[in-house]
Amino acid sequence: MYAVIRTGGKQQKVAAGEVIKVEKLDGEAGSTVTLDDVLAIGDDKGLTVGSPTVDGASVTAEVLEQTRGAKIIVFKKKRRKNYRRKKGHRQHVTVLRVTDISGPGAKKAAAKKAPAKAKADDAAEEKKPAAKKAPAKKTEAKTEAKTEAKAPAAKKAPAKKAPAKKTETAAAKKPAAKKAPAKKAPAKKAADKSEE
Repeated sequence: MYAVIRTGGKQQKVAAGEVIKVEKLDGEAGSTVTLDDVLAIGDDKGLTVGSPTVDGASVTAEVLEQTRGAKIIVFKKKRRKNYRRKKGHRQHVTVLRVTDISGPGAKKAAAKKAPAKAKADDAAEEKKPAAKKAPAKKTEAKTEAKTEAKAPAAKKAPAKKAPAKKTETAAAKKPAAKKAPAKKAPAKKAADKSEE
């Protein structure tokens, strides 16, 4: 059995037991990764092609290591301009070993079992909140009784309003700054002009 998967913007044909290099995926060495983007599954019976993916199909793989690919050289040049730039680059890759290819029927069987458990969990949760609601009502009743007891006391003694204080602005408190008299032309200049 083989499958065509898409990961990191690239497509690869994989089979169980193969070791492949793909664009970097999250996960440490030894962890398991599930690839759900399966475009096609083929076996001795025939080929199943998705539109665009095969519903319920998945590929399970084990992460062997996180590494970097071979170095490529990025060289830029503009002739007659004395412009050259040389850089190296190593792309991060994840090395995977494909352990299992699940067809479209595998997830449907698991999905049928899951709703039965979910219904049992929902029924258990419905019973628990009913028991918790009764104490909540008692606390609400106590708080209402306290507010009613305080309300008549508040009505008997109305709060007195204090007269509003007049606040002066900072500009009003400070005396107005006196303007300096305009400076007269220096006497030297007048004397120089008369001498000329």
